Amino acid sequence: MDAISKVPRHMFMDSGFIDHAYQDKAFPISSGQTISQPYTVAFQSQLLNIEKGDKILEIGTGSGYQAAVLCEMGVKLYTIERIKELYRKTSVFLPSINYYPKKMIYGDGYQGYLDEAPYDGIIVTAGASEVPKKLLQQLKLNGKMVIPLGDDVQKMLLYTKISDKDYEIEDFGDFKFVPMLKDKI
Repeated sequence: MDAISKVPRHMFMDSGFIDHAYQDKAFPISSGQTISQPYTVAFQSQLLNIEKGDKILEIGTGSGYQAAVLCEMGVKLYTIERIKELYRKTSVFLPSINYYPKKMIYGDGYQGYLDEAPYDGIIVTAGASEVPKKLLQQLKLNGKMVIPLGDDVQKMLLYTKISDKDYEIEDFGDFKFVPMLKDKI
């Protein structure tokens, strides 16, 4: 995936990990969160079958690495982060390196962002213990949501909306993510 190679991963990591920036593994960022390994970022992006101009909702902005990759792919990106420290940092950082999501939101990813729904795709970058029904409702017909589902180890699931109430679900194997946080901020 060409967009991965265009985004300098080392810029999204704490300085203590810079020497390891291009290893294909996750590394800690602030607030007990991690930056996903490049393979996972590419895999999730590929599952969405993104086309330039698609409207995408990202749940879990984190360091902004996945957001930068999606911007590089030419999408209209709306991204939600619920950890205030990460939201503040990334809201300043992404524009400083010339990545401009349509909107960065401080909020609860389980709620999605109804103001701009429906979306062509939704990408969840944390392990959810349950499928957020509000996110599924915010997909367009034939829209896709990629979500790691489970507690300790997650199944990478791809939901494709085939009618107002029906979804095709595909399983793409085991992954490990930090937990998706729930409830009020």
